[in-house]
Amino acid sequence: MTAEPLPAWAYPPPGGFTADDLDRIPDLPPHTELIDGSLVFVSPQKSFHSLAIDLLAYALRRQVPEDLRVRREMTITLDRSNRPEPDLVIVNARAVPSADHDETNYPAAEVVLAVEVVSPESALRDRERKPQLYARAGIQHFWLVEKSRGGRPTIHVYELDPVLGQYAVTGIHHDRLKLAVPFTIDIDLTEIDHM
Repeated sequence: MTAEPLPAWAYPPPGGFTADDLDRIPDLPPHTELIDGSLVFVSPQKSFHSLAIDLLAYALRRQVPEDLRVRREMTITLDRSNRPEPDLVIVNARAVPSADHDETNYPAAEVVLAVEVVSPESALRDRERKPQLYARAGIQHFWLVEKSRGGRPTIHVYELDPVLGQYAVTGIHHDRLKLAVPFTIDIDLTEIDHM
């Protein structure tokens, strides 16, 4: 058996790929991210991952203020070498064109909240590298969603410390997520049991 040759885009250019390359490279696998100038491909997700995203997206869309929008699995441009794809983002409504919905990414300056649901194959990126990049880009709020032993989401909530330029934990939520920032949020996390 012979292996298929790799496509030309599989070989990074000198200096690595750029954020703009994600829109120019033909036939990239869905949900390809750019982290530190390297293409990162996503493996199939487990059911918990999908359910946690659905639960949060549905609840946040019902509660989000009029000047914000909830988007799932859209990349955000942090800088020339980094365009990760959080599982959920909340962006300023002004960043979303009203009619065409042709955008493929949002600038970091328009992102109010980035949410990562931890997957086994991307745990190190989700827990360490992505939060570093989001904080460096000035994204004020970050949530890290872990699967508890009971199969429910546990949400670690972080806020950007402006002095240190890194995230500080503001709470760890198990059965209910109740927050006052970035807007009033009240989510029953046990609802995942009925999905």
